[in-house]
Amino acid sequence: MQFDYTVSTQKPFAEAVEAVQAALTDSGFRVQFVHDVQETLAEKGFEREPLTIIETCNAKHAHAVLAADPKIALMLPCPVVVYEQNGERFISTLKPSVIGDFYPEADIADAAAAVEKVLVAVIETAR
Repeated sequence: MQFDYTVSTQKPFAEAVEAVQAALTDSGFRVQFVHDVQETLAEKGFEREPLTIIETCNAKHAHAVLAADPKIALMLPCPVVVYEQNGERFISTLKPSVIGDFYPEADIADAAAAVEKVLVAVIETAR
């Protein structure tokens, strides 16, 4: 099983980050935090290619999965990552359906599938 959904994008890096954020908002998800990992690591003297983590959440789905098992919070909020590697740019997310594999007793397959469908659509829109 593949744990992530990843696509390449021809958009400039900053434009891809903005496109992901806009598509998330348009899909009813809230962008909670945006982490510029390249900048954070540079502050500590480490260089790397651009990488931004966009943490997102949908209250309805978060409420449902947390009611099933509060430990699922260890895998929330859902991250969407825009990164550059060897001059190519990518947009990626962890497939929410994988969360159910870690917490099978929680029976969150329906909620996870719904969130995954939205995140895949967001990525396709943003690419």
